[in-house]
Amino acid sequence: MTLTDNILTRRDALRGIGATALVSVAGRRAYAAEYHRADASWLANCRFGVSTHWTALSQPVGKDDWVPFEEAVSSFSPASYVDQIANAGAQYVIFTATHALQMLPAPCAAIDRIAPGRTTKRDLIGDLADTCHSRGLHFILYYNHSCNGGDDLAWQYAVGYHALDKSRLANNLLAILRELGTRYGSRVEAWWFDSCPALDPRGVYDATSTDMHGFQFPWEEWTAAAKAGYGARLVTLSSAMLTRFIYSTHQDYEAGEANDMVAVPSSQFTPDHLQAHRWVCLDNPEWIHYRVMTPMASPRYRLESVSEYVSMCNMTRVPVTFNVDIDRTGLLSPASLALLRKVRNQIP
Repeated sequence: MTLTDNILTRRDALRGIGATALVSVAGRRAYAAEYHRADASWLANCRFGVSTHWTALSQPVGKDDWVPFEEAVSSFSPASYVDQIANAGAQYVIFTATHALQMLPAPCAAIDRIAPGRTTKRDLIGDLADTCHSRGLHFILYYNHSCNGGDDLAWQYAVGYHALDKSRLANNLLAILRELGTRYGSRVEAWWFDSCPALDPRGVYDATSTDMHGFQFPWEEWTAAAKAGYGARLVTLSSAMLTRFIYSTHQDYEAGEANDMVAVPSSQFTPDHLQAHRWVCLDNPEWIHYRVMTPMASPRYRLESVSEYVSMCNMTRVPVTFNVDIDRTGLLSPASLALLRKVRNQIP
């Protein structure tokens, strides 16, 4: 496989338990020989999208009336959520399924077998996907394995992150992806996978907090599991903010996590032939509204700057995702949405 580990410079910027066992070396070679990148033209045709980090840690705005995760999921309104985003002019959504804590707003038998009490009865992910499609929006699902530092130690031990035999970790995570991918089919058109450096020390950053004992995480099997139920589903493996490292050629588009409005692409495809993409934090630099009794964040940038950035990226058919602050009730930052509506009216 081709490995690229270039850090973007400022100059560049201005320019499961019960899962199938891991496949053999021969099987991995077969994966490599058979892999064909999915068609990402639908993503290239988008001007911009909106992402939200709505998680088990999200807090309500202006009042301390936090409710349990199950209750928060039950009362979340997909119609209100999607209406806010569609009315801002976005063409797709990236919704965060799990983040620091492995708490999924949907049923998942694979997670329940590993650590009960981390899923919900309501399938909010499915409801959101269906609502997005009814409004003509594409739906991308963000997933984090939650094995990051001390964020969720109980999950780390349960899933096998600190086990001597790391194949248990891999099998558990692959089982989760297979179950979700098979359930949602074409309703989930792409995955955005975070925290790859915590599973593989080879990248720009080594974020592993366990002894890998020489274990090479099976990214080819990961991508195969991620495409379960819908072979045309796009996959990207994030190497961390403002970095590029190809953990596997088995992915379809660039993670593009830039945080700020930098790294304007000079072409539609990266040097590794992935569909280019940029992900910018539009307002809350902490990405998650996890502070109690705090107002919604306002945009960090002026209208003219955002419009110019989107237009420049779109010139080479590169979409831009803007992360917008969202509270526990599902309210998105009104100021950020108002800015995006103006951006939509200014760009071609």
